[in-house]
Amino acid sequence: MPGMPNPPEDHAAPSRPTRMNDYDHLAAGYDSENASNIMNAYYERPAILALAGDVAGRRVLDAGCGSGPLFAALRDRGAAVSGIDRSPGMLELARRRLGGEADLRVADLRDPLPFPDGAFDDVVASLVLHYLRDWGPTLAEFRRVLTAGGRLIMSVDHPFAVHAVQRAAGKKTDYFATHHWTEEWTMGGLTATMGFWNRPLHAMTDAFTAAGFRISAISEPLPDPAARELFPDDFRVLSTSPAFLFFVLEAA
Repeated sequence: MPGMPNPPEDHAAPSRPTRMNDYDHLAAGYDSENASNIMNAYYERPAILALAGDVAGRRVLDAGCGSGPLFAALRDRGAAVSGIDRSPGMLELARRRLGGEADLRVADLRDPLPFPDGAFDDVVASLVLHYLRDWGPTLAEFRRVLTAGGRLIMSVDHPFAVHAVQRAAGKKTDYFATHHWTEEWTMGGLTATMGFWNRPLHAMTDAFTAAGFRISAISEPLPDPAARELFPDDFRVLSTSPAFLFFVLEAA
């Protein structure tokens, strides 16, 4: 988003028209950026792992697992991980990273999840719910597949950051309204239009409560200090203006 560190771009022209949120189209480029950029590798992913804590022996669903870097990190920490994503292209990269034995499935978070009740101790949803207009059915499914007392650990675009950036760009957005916004991502020489749903904090917390979750933590972490030398300008921005908002929720 303008005014916050974006995934690096090479400004190449689109090679073909793309559908909204076409991760199949961007898969290789997104995977490369995600592995090493400040937003994912030194900010969002370390924060999710810190909130998850000790996951050894826990059954974890990586919901929206993409090409599998978070899946790999959780598995390395001793978790039994399953991953779902709606993009077959991203899951193919995940299989290359994780091996043929990894439990990876194509699934859309707007649909019922392909798992029985109480299958997981934790669900991790990393930067995925802001693609959905209606959180209710998805949160209900997360609650269903969690054990009693299980955790949903998640991150989304920070709602006030989106609002502030759009206001700075001259758009008359309403913070209290749930609204759709788009931006162009160019990665690996390919461009796609990405669309997101921004909602105020109270709408998020209301949705959590309605789905049967209790809020254990709301977090606005700083980037990994190691990013200071690697990305000095972006580090200064993220150290004074959060891009993402993090939650730990307990299944009531």
